[in-house]
Formats: sequence, structure tokens, C-alpha cells
Amino acid sequence: VMSVDLGSEWMKIAIVKPGVPMEIALNKESRRKTPVAVCLKENERLFGDSALGVAVKNPKVVYRFLQSILGKTADNPQVAQYQKHFPEHQMQRDEKRGTVFFKFSEELQYTPEELLGMILNYSRGLAQDFAEQLIKDAVITVPAYFNQAERRAVLQAAHIAGLKVLQLINDNTAVALNYGVFRRKDINSTAQNIMFYDMGSGSTTATIVTYQTVKTKESGTQPQLQIRGVGFDRTLGGFEMELRLRDHLAKLFNEQKKSKKDVRENLRAMAKLLKEAQRLKTVLSANAEHMAQIEGLMDDIDFKAKVTRSEFEALCEDLFDRVPGPVKEALAAAEMTMDEIDQVILVGGSTRVPRVQDVLLKAVGKEELSKNINADEAAAMGAVYQAAALSKAFKVKPFLVRDAAVFPIQVEFSRETEEEDGVKTMKHNKRILFQRMAPYPQRKVITFNRYMDDFVFYINYGDLGFLSEQDLKVFGSQNLTTVKLSGVGSSFTKHSDAESKGIKAHFNMDESGVLILDRVKLGNTISSLFGGGSSEPTANAEKDQERSEKQEESAQEKPETEEGKEGEPQAEEQKDNKEDQAETQVRLFTVHHISGEVQNSLKNSHVFLPHIRLQDLTDRDLEKQEREKTLNSLEAFIFETQDKLYQDEYLAVVTEEEKEQITGKLSEASNWMDEEGYAAGTKELKEKLSELKKLCKAMFFRVEERKKWPDSLAALDSIAEFFLFYFFYKRSIFETFFIFFCLGNLEGNAVLSKDIDAKRSLLDREVNYLLNKAKFAKPKPKDKAKDKNTTSTENSKANSTEDAEKIITPKSDDAEEVKPAEEPPTAEKKDEEPILELNPAENTDTGNSQSTNQSNIKLILT
Repeated sequence: VMSVDLGSEWMKIAIVKPGVPMEIALNKESRRKTPVAVCLKENERLFGDSALGVAVKNPKVVYRFLQSILGKTADNPQVAQYQKHFPEHQMQRDEKRGTVFFKFSEELQYTPEELLGMILNYSRGLAQDFAEQLIKDAVITVPAYFNQAERRAVLQAAHIAGLKVLQLINDNTAVALNYGVFRRKDINSTAQNIMFYDMGSGSTTATIVTYQTVKTKESGTQPQLQIRGVGFDRTLGGFEMELRLRDHLAKLFNEQKKSKKDVRENLRAMAKLLKEAQRLKTVLSANAEHMAQIEGLMDDIDFKAKVTRSEFEALCEDLFDRVPGPVKEALAAAEMTMDEIDQVILVGGSTRVPRVQDVLLKAVGKEELSKNINADEAAAMGAVYQAAALSKAFKVKPFLVRDAAVFPIQVEFSRETEEEDGVKTMKHNKRILFQRMAPYPQRKVITFNRYMDDFVFYINYGDLGFLSEQDLKVFGSQNLTTVKLSGVGSSFTKHSDAESKGIKAHFNMDESGVLILDRVKLGNTISSLFGGGSSEPTANAEKDQERSEKQEESAQEKPETEEGKEGEPQAEEQKDNKEDQAETQVRLFTVHHISGEVQNSLKNSHVFLPHIRLQDLTDRDLEKQEREKTLNSLEAFIFETQDKLYQDEYLAVVTEEEKEQITGKLSEASNWMDEEGYAAGTKELKEKLSELKKLCKAMFFRVEERKKWPDSLAALDSIAEFFLFYFFYKRSIFETFFIFFCLGNLEGNAVLSKDIDAKRSLLDREVNYLLNKAKFAKPKPKDKAKDKNTTSTENSKANSTEDAEKIITPKSDDAEEVKPAEEPPTAEKKDEEPILELNPAENTDTGNSQSTNQSNIKLILT
């Protein structure tokens, strides 16, 4: 499984696989973080650092910082802000969706979701390369302030990328989980309140988390984190600081009057200034001043200027004033004070700016700000831990997570009522479905008990008074969806004999914080479903429905009556059997989403075919990569082989005729590469490479053989020495293996290294055979009759069987004994020894000669 910490500027990827518990995946440049950027050229796509490299030269084809415009309509202020930051892109309104798309050319347009899908697909490839296996399941981080439309946009992008999203986890929650997992032993029944202050490239979030142990039915006492309060600033981050530095550098260049043109009108020059501003911001965090310099900024004019930290802080003064804002919002949401917060922990790269830390420290009133967490990788590591926990392939220690919905959600509906005087009026009702900071995942049921015919209700956001006016504009439409139910009247008519318990709408906010309308049904009969399911009844449908009804009614505090409050939400009990209702119910109502964010996101999947388009682009990329790989291999083969033809080890194995032939073919291929090769297709390049390899195959083989000879001969020599030492047999050995020492350049019937190894193996086998035979040999029993006639001298010589087996009987009176620890007999005396056959199985001697040989072998081996 994998996780993607999807930031506005950077993404970090982590994996878990068998034997590798939670590790950051390195990209192709061996870096631990990758830019969220994609470059679209006419014939290729580039990602990450490669895309950034193109951004300086051709910013029009590089798309970055897409997070801020996901799920946004064309009139959203953040879309206008994006266009201001990146004027090189053509952004147009999609009339059917109301959102925006990038016009790349007359034929090609891409939505932000498609571009993000490409980047997520690239992240999947990086994870698979690092893990060396396929990966499909992922947990992706999103900002805690993402609303329903933004979350659905990320899910759609992941679907385009072919990822199975186990969960969208809020990035602040992932950080909190990572912090808790590695401090499990410090968590007890006493609540600990921690504030995480996260300032990244595009936004800032403050989160209050409570850690303590709780008792559960499934796994006993376990640690738990609960999100208590969240505050945020969507546009406060390092990128805004860099933009101000960029504009400052542009002003300094114009003031130098080295060019009559305004550098701010040159998109390429502004891209170079932004890159330098990013470097400058990092350097000024550790230094009081630094020299900004760009070679050939515009019209071959170099730029150089000194910038101080005080100048940088003056440029961003209003941004630093906004630093305490998220802290105050988080405290308000949690209904807590700073005195209840045990420590404040810094997260995110932009918290390294000294002025940010100074302002924040003053705002929280603590002695110090904690930095005891990896500010860059904590979210990715927390998310991948959650991925492992959600996956069926891994077993991890439980750590309970109670996330919270930042924005309240309510249901609104209007109903005709009759006053006491008989006057009919329309009454508008609001029912809170999920309150602000309500924990999720959670299910809710709302009962409409006074409708007898088709009707409409609205799913909207609740009171957003805690947002500023600007945030409300950025937030977008407050209507999630408008739901129209049809078939209500006919259902009541069909089941008129049954007691009505109203119409029940079942809502689910899942683990990703996405709200889903599961189904709408009559309270007195078989369920009606929203989304999927069989339209035909099954044998057990009514029994399943009765059981479901009883479980849901038991979860409600009180059954509603005519005088009861209509539409009051009830918590739906989580059923242990988790049966798929869609497979066993009959649809009675038709649910129509006729407007709102949900409707817009549903349209998106029908109007565009992004998954197919992405696959086509991926196939094209793979074809391009295959061609480049083949082209590089052909070039390398030509150059390397031409160089080898001048090396001694290659000259020793080829004739002049062969050398001329190979040299001519290589020169011919090199000329072809310069003239036609760079336009050739993959197939033609492979054929050319195969032709050259076939021509040089014999030469390469000979060189490899010569390299193998020393090892093969050394192994043979070793076993031969062993053989000679024990058997005093040399002449036949050299006669048999003389050919091994007369090898030439492998012309004609040459002996190969494998032949040498085969002979060595044969000799080794025979030696082992003889050794084993001697090891288990038994001495012949003594002849008692003969012993009686043996002289006393002979008895003394044969006094011990052990001595007889250890000593070789000399051939003459003046010969000396040869003992095991002594040197073997000299060459002159070897000629007197009986000659031993190389293969005993082929020995044709019989009788006494064979007995003599075996006896002597036994003596020698002993």
C-alpha cells in the first residue's frame, strides 16, 4: 500500500510492503519529495523536477499549484488569483459544469482533475518502482478545510489515475496520527492536548488534538486521537512570500535600467525570478542577507542584487500579521484556551521562517515551540500507517482516529401547513445533520413523516458564520445538492393498509469526509435505494427489511409522532453484519440530484472521458520511453564497441579481416544515426541493434572465454595437485589434460571454459570416489596357520594392523619409510609405484594385480 501527502507545491510518497514498515519512496532523482507539476508538450509529458526544469524555459506548458482550483467554479476568487499568478495559461469556463479547464491547444483541453490524475498516476509509478511490485491501494492527504466539492475532485483524480482510495485523510490528522503512533507508551487515560501548527507552501492550518486511551469492545484499551478544533488560512503560506520576493526582484532589475523593457511583461524572465525567489527565501531563513543573481535574465542581461532579511520581512509584514489567526479559530472551535494546550508543535516547511516562529510564539504565550516531529514527512508517514491499518494485507497495532467535520451540514425542506384559522402557509424547516466539528465516519437518518406525495429537499452547508467574507466567497455554493423524490404517492397507495412510519433518508459521512445519501425508503415497507442495487425483489428481501427496520428504530431515542419534530436526524446504528442493502432491496423511489456541488461532480464523469484519455497518454509515454531506451542502447553499443576494437583483449581474438568488417558496419550505423536514426521508429532501431550484436557476438564470446580461463584452469590445477599428492600420478594427468594448456584464440575446434570445467568435475568425481572407497575399506583377516610359521622378525613388523596401514613397504633395503606427515616420494621412486587407472570402473586387471593395486591405494590414502 502507499500514501501520497498531496501538498500544493510538493508531494511526499510513502509505502508499506512485507518486510518494509513505513518508508518514504525516493523519486528518480533520489529525492524524498517531488514537485506537484506536470509538463505537457506535444509529444511527451514530464513530471516533478523534470517539469520544473522546463518551467523556466517554457512556463506555458507546465502546470503547478493545482490544489487551489480543484472543485472551483469559474467565478471563484481563487480561480482569478490563479490566473493572476500564472498568466501564461489559458483558462476557460466549462459551460456544462460551471468549472474551469486549461486550453492547451485547439484540440486539447484538460481539467484540473485530469492534470492532478496524471500527477497521481506518476506518484503511483514512483511508489511501484521503489517497492518493486504493483500498488493499487492508497491513502491520500487533503487539507482539513477541503469541502465536499474539493474532496470529490481529488477522488475523481485518483480514479483517473487508477488508484483505489482507501481513504482521504486530512493532512493535520495524518500528522497527529504519526505523532501518536511513535509515542504510544506516553498516552494514558489522562487527556493530553496538543496543537499542531502547519504552514506549508499554499496554506496554514492549526489543529487541536486530544490524546488518551479509551476502552473498546473489539480490542480493549487502546490509544485514541480526537480532532477537537481546526483553524485555517487558505492563502497564507510560503508561496505568497515567494511571489512577493519575485516582484521585489523584478522591481530591482527594472531600477537598474539595463533594459528598456519591463521584465514583468516577460513570462520567461518572471519564471526565472520566481525560481530565484524560492531559493532566496530559504537562504534568508538562516542568513541576514544574500545576493540574488541570475545569469541571462532577459536579453542576455545578467541580474545581481543584494536582499536582506529585514527587506524580506517588510515585504511580508501583512502576511506575518495573519499568523495568529488559525490559532484563534482552532481554540474557538474546540472551546478551549491556550492554558489547556500542553504544547505547540511546528509542521510544514514555511514554519522555518524566523519571523513566523517569533510571531507564533508570542501568540500562543508558550516558552518555546516544539520541533520534535519531521515537519516535511509526518503527514506521509501517518497516512501510510492508516493505509496499512485499512488494508487486509497487514496487521498493525490499533490506534483509534476520530476526525471532525470542519463545516456543518443540514437538511432543508418546505411543507405546507394549515393554521388554526384555516389559512395554508409554507413552512421552511432546517435540520442539522452534522454539526461543526462532528466526528466522522458517522451515519444519520432523517424521517419525513408528513409527506404523502413527491417532494424536494435540500442538502446544504449549515451556519458558516465563523468564516470571513473572503473565505465565504472562496467556499462557493452552500447548496450541496437538491434532491427530488418521485414515486412517493404511488408507494403510499400501494401500501395503504400498512401503518406509515414516514419516509426515511439515510446519510453517511464516510472515512474520507464525503457525504453520501445512501437510500430513501418508506418506513412501513421495503427499502428504496439511492445508487446501485437490484431492481427485482429477492426471496429474503422482506425479512431483511424487517430486521433492518428493527435495528434502525432501536437506534432512535423516541419514535416520532404527529406532534413530533419532523426531520429530526437520528444516529443510525452501525450494523455488525454490514449487509449490502443494495443487493436485497426493491427500489420504490427515484432520487434525482437536480443541482448543487454533487450534481456538478456527477456531470464531470459523463462529459469527459479522462480515464481513457489518461491511458492513451500513458501508452504514448511508454512508447516514447521504449524508443528512447532503444536509441540510447544503440548509440552506446556503437561507441563502446568502436572503442573496444582498440583494446588488447579484443585485438587478441579477432583477425584483421574481422576487425575491418566490424569497424565498417559500426561506422555505417553511426552515419545512419546522424542522418536518419533520430527519426526512426522503435522497431527499426531494435532491428539495427540486433544486427550489430549478431555481427559482434563471436568476438564478445571469445573475450569472455579468455576471461574465464584463469579461474577454470586454477580450479583444475587445484584438483590435479590434490590427485597427485595422494596418488603420485603425474604423467597420465599431463597427457590427459595437456590440451588445456595449449589454448589459442578459440579458432577452429577450440576447447571452451565449460569443457575445462567438465573435465575438472570428472576428475573431482573420480577422486571423491576413490577417497570414499578407501575410507570404508576393511583389512583382510589374518591367516592363523601362516602366522604360526612367521619368524619373530616378521611378527614384529606386522605386530599392529594400524602400523601396517600407515607404512609403505620400501622396495629396497635402504629405502626410507614415508609417513603421512612427510613429503611425498621423489620423482625417481614414483616410477616404481603401480600405475592407477583414472577410472577404476574401466580397470581390466584381475586377480593378484587388482588386489595389489587396492592394497597400495589403501596404504597411500592412509
